[in-house]
Amino acid sequence: MDQHQNGFDPAAVAAIGSRLKDRPGALMLILHEIQDRFGYVPRGAAPIIAQALNLSRAEVHGVATFYHDFRHQPPGRDVIRLCRAEACQAMGAVALAEHVRGRLGVEFGETTRDGAFTLEAVYCLGNCGCSPAMVLAGELHGRVSLARFDELLAERKEGRR
Repeated sequence: MDQHQNGFDPAAVAAIGSRLKDRPGALMLILHEIQDRFGYVPRGAAPIIAQALNLSRAEVHGVATFYHDFRHQPPGRDVIRLCRAEACQAMGAVALAEHVRGRLGVEFGETTRDGAFTLEAVYCLGNCGCSPAMVLAGELHGRVSLARFDELLAERKEGRR
């Protein structure tokens, strides 16, 4: 597979590594900036980062895969971040999660077949007073019922046509 597919540019990864390599916490800074730039941390980025930081590929891979915030595949056009923390669970997030997974046909960390949505679990959105909460395409929503989720999903799909 061509490394330039899905926007992965090895030269850009090298430039990010070169610019950030001397900062405290450089590995995390580099991984976050790569994900911000490409939407995920491509597999081919690890050797480039390792070289910039004088680390082994295994060390870079270990950090990138340990933290759930880093994606390893390109995300869907829209990302749904569903809160799984205790306050949201107490207000119906367990049933909401089951409903969302069924509607989308994916599990947490997966992207729908059509590439439209990626479902991510998060463990607090800071919206506990309006549980259950989720973020859809960067917009925070509170008191999300099953019906409200369906409405938001339909609105998002309609907006793409």
